[in-house]
Amino acid sequence: EGMKFDRGYISPYFITDTKSGKVEFTNPLILILEKKISSLQDILPSLELSNQHRRPLLILAEDIEGEALAACILNKLRGQVQVCAVKAPGFGDNRKNTLGDIVILSGGTVFTEELDLKPENATFDQLGGAGSITITKEDAVILNGAGFKSNIQERCVQIRQSVEDAATSEYEREKLQERLAKLSGGVAVIKVGGASEVEVGEKKDRYDDALNATRAAVQEGILPGGGTALIKATRVLDAVREKVPNFDQKLGVDIIKAAINKPARTIIENAGEEGAVIVGKVYDNPDFNYGYDSANGKFTDMISAGIIDPFKVVKNGLMDAAGVASLLATTECAIVDAPEPASAPAPPAGGMGGMGGMGF
Repeated sequence: EGMKFDRGYISPYFITDTKSGKVEFTNPLILILEKKISSLQDILPSLELSNQHRRPLLILAEDIEGEALAACILNKLRGQVQVCAVKAPGFGDNRKNTLGDIVILSGGTVFTEELDLKPENATFDQLGGAGSITITKEDAVILNGAGFKSNIQERCVQIRQSVEDAATSEYEREKLQERLAKLSGGVAVIKVGGASEVEVGEKKDRYDDALNATRAAVQEGILPGGGTALIKATRVLDAVREKVPNFDQKLGVDIIKAAINKPARTIIENAGEEGAVIVGKVYDNPDFNYGYDSANGKFTDMISAGIIDPFKVVKNGLMDAAGVASLLATTECAIVDAPEPASAPAPPAGGMGGMGGMGF
C-alpha cells in the first residue's frame, strides 16, 4: 500500500543514489507542514528526533528555503541526518486536502496555524512514518505508511461521498477522484534481477515497455496485436479508393494500404513464413480479432491469445508516420547521415619472386 504524488526533491544535494538520481529512505519519519518555512527553528526539533532515532526525515511543506533549506543540505552532506525536503503537492484547498491524505496514510500530524500546531514544538508522535520512500526529480512514492488501515478506509469513504455529492463541481470531482485513486489504488514495486548488468538493463527496459504499454491500454483500450488491427483497417481504404476522383489520389490510397500492412508482414516474415499469403488470409476473414500468431505458427483469436496492442500506440504510430511521410512529400528532400565509404581491401601479400630464366 502506498501513494505517489507529482513533487520531487527541492535540491539535488538530497540524492542518496547518484547512479539513479533518486532519494531512497527506509523507515523514514515524515514532517508535514502547510506553510512555507525558512527558519531553522521550524525544523530543528524534527531534525533532532531524526538523529536520535537514527531514521531518515522527509519534510513536506508548501516550500522550504533560506536557513532551513541550508541546514537540511548541510546535515545531509555531513552525514549527520539523512533528510530530504519536498514541496507539498497541489495548490490551495487541493493541497490542504492532499496533505490530509498523506497524514492519514503516514499516521502523523499536519502542522498548521489554524489548529495552532507549531513545528518548533514537534514531538515524535506527531511525525508520520513509512516503510520506505523513493523520491525522484519529478515525483515521490510513499510505501507502507504507518497510518491505520481503518482510518485510510474511512478517508476513502469520505472522498467517495464528496464525489457523489450533486453540489460538487466537475473540476472538484476530478480532483477528488485523483485523490481517491492515489489513496486507495496502492503502489507496486517490481524488482528486476539478472546474471549481469547487461541482462538487468535489458530486462528493465522490457518491464518499462510493458508498463508504458499497459498505461496506454488503460487510457484508450486495446486492439488485436501483431499488426492485425491495421490489416483490418485497410478495408476502410478500399471504400475510400472507390470514391476518390483521380489516379493520383488512388495511388496515394494504395501506398497507405501497403504501408499499414507492412508491420504484420514483417513480423510474419521474421518468423520464416510467407507474409503476403498470410496477410491476405487475415484480411479475408471477417472476424476483427482473427490474426496470425507468429510465435506458434497458427491463426487464432488474437485477443483471446493475449496478443494485443494498445490502441493509443497504434494510433500515434500511424499518425506520426503519416506526418513524416507528408513532410517528406512536400519538401522533396531530407537531411540524412552520409554512409561511410567502404574501406579499400588490403593488397595481397607479396610472394617470393621467380628465378630469372626459369619458366613455369
